[in-house]
Amino acid sequence: MSRRCELTGKGPMTGNNVSHAKNRTRRRFLPNLNDVSLRSEALGRTVKLRICAAALRTVDHRGGLDKFLAKAKDTELSAAALKVKKEIAKLQAAPAA
Repeated sequence: MSRRCELTGKGPMTGNNVSHAKNRTRRRFLPNLNDVSLRSEALGRTVKLRICAAALRTVDHRGGLDKFLAKAKDTELSAAALKVKKEIAKLQAAPAA
C-alpha cells in the first residue's frame, strides 16, 4: 500500500532532523493515514478508504463524502475514490422517478 491519502493526495514529505548542535540528517514526514468506512448518502452504502486525519475533518466539515467528492479535483483522488465519485454523479444526473 502506498502512503498516500485517497481523497487529498497527501503523501510523504522530506526534511531534516536538526540537533541542538545544528547537525542535519534527512528524515521523512509521513501522513497520518487511517482506514475508515465513510457512508455515501447517494449510494446508500459505506465506502472503505485510506485517508489522512485532515481529510476526515474536511469531509465532516463539508457535510459528508458526497459533498466532499463533488468539490474534489479528479487529479487528487485515487482510482477507488474516482470510481465512487463517478457513481454518485451518475445517480444525481439521472432524473428522479
